[in-house]
Amino acid sequence: MTELAFGSSTPLGQPLLLGIVEGSVYGLIALGLVLLYKSNRIFNFAQAEFGTIAALTAYFGYNGKLFGIPWHMPWLVAVTVGIVLGTLSAVLTERLVIRPLFQQPKVILVVGTVGVLLAAIAVENLVVSATEPAYLPSVTETGLKDPAFRAGFAQYNVSWEQVVTLIVLVVLALAAVAFFRYSRQGTAILAVSQEPTAAATVGISTSRVSLLTWTLAGFLGSVAGIVALAGSPVLVPGIMTGTALVGGITAAVLGGVTSMPGAFVGGMLVGLVHQFTASYFSFPGAQNVAVGLVLLLVLLALPKGLLGSET
Repeated sequence: MTELAFGSSTPLGQPLLLGIVEGSVYGLIALGLVLLYKSNRIFNFAQAEFGTIAALTAYFGYNGKLFGIPWHMPWLVAVTVGIVLGTLSAVLTERLVIRPLFQQPKVILVVGTVGVLLAAIAVENLVVSATEPAYLPSVTETGLKDPAFRAGFAQYNVSWEQVVTLIVLVVLALAAVAFFRYSRQGTAILAVSQEPTAAATVGISTSRVSLLTWTLAGFLGSVAGIVALAGSPVLVPGIMTGTALVGGITAAVLGGVTSMPGAFVGGMLVGLVHQFTASYFSFPGAQNVAVGLVLLLVLLALPKGLLGSET
């Protein structure tokens, strides 16, 4: 069995697998951030919190407490409702906050997303009981899938849940890239991001493009929240912002803030650095130090990121 130095007995493959799965979540958050940067030229600090909203909604629906009504939805239905509500929160953000401020300096829009984040966490704290921890079961705990199947492969084990999670995130990432390359709506978003005046001249509605991009970003953030928090014992208000937002922003900058493939590549890199650092270094803050160093090195060598064309 291959082992690295620094006195660790952790197999090489285990942090590799966990890093890829964790990095997929960061990549999905980064995809939403890049999508909004391409269309609105802002960073959305509420992006990860759409995932918390989705996971908490799914929890309430599954456990029969959504809006005080004893739903007790099947797991898949509850998750679908959570993703819909998480996406809807992004739509409301665009309509109620971004749209009225659209003509203001970009920094005002960024501050607006911070306000949305703080408001969302405040509402979550009102509806989540501090004495009753929220817990959304994973797919392997609900009967929808066989219990954790483990197959020895090189130095690590693979569970079906990890495989399914990775497949879902990769498919969504590829779909996002294909959307921009081959769909009329994706082309419209790119046109508005590059030449908004010219795009409006040829009949492309900037307001419609803005709504579409926020809807897609909300969907991506919601799915990231579900796959990251299903089965997690720490489903609390603000959890996705606290655990995934910095990783998502780092991934977007590493990959290049205008590159959809770069966002996912950056997410994978952040996840791998996190897991390998946690496995082979034990001092406090080692993961953050390692990610920060990687980010600085990439930006010093490639200021536009790994795959970015312009910022």
